[in-house]
Amino acid sequence: MSEILLHPPKRLYRAARFASRPQSHSLNMIGFGFDGTACFRKGTAIAPDAIRLVASDIESYSPYLDLDLEEVAPFYDLGNLIVQQSGDAHQDYLAAHARIERLTESRDFAADGIQFLTLGGEHSISYSFIAKYLQAYPDLVLLHLDAHADLREEYQGYHYSHASIIRRCLDHFGPGHQLFQFGIRSGTREEYAWMRANKTLAPNLDAFVAFIDGLPASRPIYLTLDLDYFDPAFMPGTGTPEPGGQDFFSFVRIVQALRSKKMVAADVVELSPPVDASGNSDVFATKVVRELILAFHREEHHEH
Repeated sequence: MSEILLHPPKRLYRAARFASRPQSHSLNMIGFGFDGTACFRKGTAIAPDAIRLVASDIESYSPYLDLDLEEVAPFYDLGNLIVQQSGDAHQDYLAAHARIERLTESRDFAADGIQFLTLGGEHSISYSFIAKYLQAYPDLVLLHLDAHADLREEYQGYHYSHASIIRRCLDHFGPGHQLFQFGIRSGTREEYAWMRANKTLAPNLDAFVAFIDGLPASRPIYLTLDLDYFDPAFMPGTGTPEPGGQDFFSFVRIVQALRSKKMVAADVVELSPPVDASGNSDVFATKVVRELILAFHREEHHEH
């Protein structure tokens, strides 16, 4: 009897089809509700289902991209990765990572055209998929939108901490990989020195969009989005809010730039529904996810 790796979604994401395994040449949504290393305000474990719930009640049409979820190529909702809660966050994380390995074993992400959109969960969950895409694409560009640099070697004893996610991904970087970051406004002196020395931090939105515009249309891109990228005035429902963040329209500009590029994967992390009892942050995050889903669907995707 094969191991059960996923819980089917209680409610499918709007317009998605259900699939029990990753589909080739398609976008696959998966929830990864782990928040074991969250150090301030927990609650991100329930975010994937909160986003699915809201998605059924918002418009499927994006006026920013002039595109509708009902019009794009089929995409799939795999449900939520099974995450144990033993009280040992490190072991629970490693067990969840191993489940992803088993879910995707023997699959060639590049040759099979497998795209993932992962819904967190805290930011540490991004590592599992980013490492897979770095292996699949030797020229991958990792775009990082966040309030925090996430470049610590470890944090509070956790090697795979939400505060060290980008450092762990750099462990898998080859000579053709590239990191570019925007929105960061919190970190240690050492993290900022590293970003300056390696020229990974965009000074403003215009520079970040110009970088995307300058990428060849065939170059693969992974976008990791920590929702504390947005100012807490707009997006309060996150674990570690930082004043001075961006608004929704900055993200629209980024998505519009990505629309003509080769998005191979993305994740949206750090929504914590319990933090914002109004539910406004759930709606905000769900609209962000809608725009990202649509950004995956370039014109050539309609030919599949």
